[in-house]
Amino acid sequence: MTVSDLPSLNPSYRYCPLCGNTLGLKLVKAGDPQRPVCSTCGYIVYFDPKVAVGTIIRSNSGDIALVRRSIEPGYGKWVFPGGYVDRGEEPVAAARREALEEACLEIQIEGLINIYSYPAIVPIIIVYASTVSRGELKAGDESLEARWFTANNLPWDELAFRSTTEALQDHLHGILHSLGR
Repeated sequence: MTVSDLPSLNPSYRYCPLCGNTLGLKLVKAGDPQRPVCSTCGYIVYFDPKVAVGTIIRSNSGDIALVRRSIEPGYGKWVFPGGYVDRGEEPVAAARREALEEACLEIQIEGLINIYSYPAIVPIIIVYASTVSRGELKAGDESLEARWFTANNLPWDELAFRSTTEALQDHLHGILHSLGR
């Protein structure tokens, strides 16, 4: 088996990032999947998950802010603002940054709704509940449109991701975990 035989959720690495020699698949630990290992220096490549954040933003009247995606995956579908956490960035800071970038809103994080992960899906998604502290909802980077929705008129059939649907359902059912601050 070669590195190109890895499951599609892993990037295709053929060469060692340390010494440049060929990688091959090897069982490093019983019970784990085979991993790319350098045939020369023995470096093991681990494919770690990416971390993404999202925030369900409520207005003073209780409406929920959603944005229509202008990028794939999910082009043209609705999501709450969110995106990847940068290396070294705190997830709460990333959630605030994404809300500003995608919906032009400064937010106050109220608590954690939940953490979502799925088999064969790379990102782990952390979703927060928040309220608007400043700004006017409008489409920002990576958004075609931004709109407030009441709980009764959410576009369920037009949501981009499973995590979007599940987090909105959890939020509407009152699930909120303390941030422990």
